[in-house]
Amino acid sequence: MSKKTISEKLHIILILLCAILIPAFLIVYSIQSRRYEILEQEVAELEKKQVELIEENKTLITNISILSNSNRIEKIAEEQLGMHKADSGEIVRVEMKESQ
Repeated sequence: MSKKTISEKLHIILILLCAILIPAFLIVYSIQSRRYEILEQEVAELEKKQVELIEENKTLITNISILSNSNRIEKIAEEQLGMHKADSGEIVRVEMKESQ
């Protein structure tokens, strides 16, 4: 074989390799792009869910502070449960000693 035919064969192989690799790279790129879009959508959904949870948490914290207000609890105890503040004579203290 002459050097010219080997060189021509290498040139043809190189052209065929490029013809195969370019579409393969484009296919891989399109697959990666699709995966990126899916992940981007998931991140956007998670960020939206996070904002919703933060808002719900703020609402719950506000409700806790409203419901745990001592004036509100005292009013419910007096009006709905018929309770009253104990006078000092009504308070009984019990001490428990450890049994040995």
